[in-house]
Amino acid sequence: MNSSVGLSKIADATSSHVPAPEATAPRPGPRRGARVHFRIATVLFEVVADLLTITLAVTLAYFIYDSFRLGKHLYYPTSTVMVLAFVFAIGMVSMLDRVGAYRQGNSLLRVRETEQVLRVSTQAFLIALAVSFFTSILFSRWLLVLCLGLVPLLLFAQKSLTYMLLRFFHARGYGNEGVLIYGSGCTGRRVFSVLQRSPRLGLEPLAFVDDDPAKTGNTIYEMAYERRRSAPVVRGPVTRELVTKYGADLVLIAIPSIGRERFAHTLEEAFSANARVSFVPSHLLATDPWVDYQDIDGVLLASFGRPARRTAYEAVKRICDVLGSLILILLGTPVFLLLALAIKIDSRGPVLFRQERVGLNGKLFRMFKFRTMHPNSQSYEYSPQASDDPRITRLGKFLRQTSLDEVPQLLNVLQGQMSLVGPRPEMPFIVEQYTERHRQRLQVRPGLTGLWQLSGDRAFLIHENVEYDLYYIQHRSFFMDVAILLHTIIFAARGI
Repeated sequence: MNSSVGLSKIADATSSHVPAPEATAPRPGPRRGARVHFRIATVLFEVVADLLTITLAVTLAYFIYDSFRLGKHLYYPTSTVMVLAFVFAIGMVSMLDRVGAYRQGNSLLRVRETEQVLRVSTQAFLIALAVSFFTSILFSRWLLVLCLGLVPLLLFAQKSLTYMLLRFFHARGYGNEGVLIYGSGCTGRRVFSVLQRSPRLGLEPLAFVDDDPAKTGNTIYEMAYERRRSAPVVRGPVTRELVTKYGADLVLIAIPSIGRERFAHTLEEAFSANARVSFVPSHLLATDPWVDYQDIDGVLLASFGRPARRTAYEAVKRICDVLGSLILILLGTPVFLLLALAIKIDSRGPVLFRQERVGLNGKLFRMFKFRTMHPNSQSYEYSPQASDDPRITRLGKFLRQTSLDEVPQLLNVLQGQMSLVGPRPEMPFIVEQYTERHRQRLQVRPGLTGLWQLSGDRAFLIHENVEYDLYYIQHRSFFMDVAILLHTIIFAARGI
């Protein structure tokens, strides 16, 4: 299974899902060679930047340790510190490479990247601790703790700057591949948004191609609140002339139900224009967390079954949920009281809004929120999708925009009905409409925040965007939870 949401369903046309027609595969040209060189340079830059950042973080940790004389102070010569810091950096970069941190498709709203940094930093810390314990090489425990804090912090900052730098170059046409997206339906729009949010891929959508003449001339925006990036819809089908006209390097077929004949024709036309082809296969098995793949002597078997219960992870997660919610409630009480007072002043009605939601294994529970709508609004209907919805109060707009209306759900977390991280809980009348695929969301405890909330797709209904939740269910881990919480804090601080 691939590791990026949305793009995990994009496969090369040479895979065994659909046999390719007899056509000449596209040959690399000068432009494609330049893009390959750009990507190699980007990876090398990332590796060097990580080496320097980790070396700097370890050196800075020693400077703080030495300046404040922490613990039983051990003195290390500057040259020794620099050498050990660089050796530590090489080890960490090797570990990051092993977990796929430098792969082109390593995106997932940058949460995956943060998770890898946290995981590898902790593993490196434990290795250094073991080396210090079992050998004659002495490392101060204080120094190791400082490194554990500074290394992921500086790496996160450096990677954010690298991300911005990459966007800067791609905006000026460096390292990009032009993409024609065949299909402007729901799948096509989501693929478009994923590509726009994943600059490391270097795939720039040029236009949508659609066979429906009624859609020709429309403009489709990315699934995000700011709606800055868009692409036009042009008349299909895909032809070699159309691919050549737009200078596309890749034709991405975003029609999971496409017929065999139309698929084969699109391949032939794209290949004849020297373009590559990728496609979004059927949802049957591609991202289903109930399917486990095994390679047995070269034979790939797919078996159905519920994901294995992760007892240790769930126990640690529950402890973190209780401690985290208690700390946040205690620290945030003054702010919560001010918000409660503001809600009372802003409009008539109760401060808290209570509503039945569906939780783990379909069990109902009463969820708490700060009230953001007028008291005469219907309790059970689809949530407002626009900020100017007349049901929303004046203060409610601010609370929804900053997600502060969700804060009372810390009480649900404390009671064990919710978790800090997980799929959002839905209303019963929506769950009644669930397909078997949607019901997979109920395998885990619902959460305050999750991957869906960090995506542009949060502007749309939850049950229409299950891919993020299914990905989380399959790949959830302690470090992914921490990464999601960190990105949620940044997301909320930006007020979007």
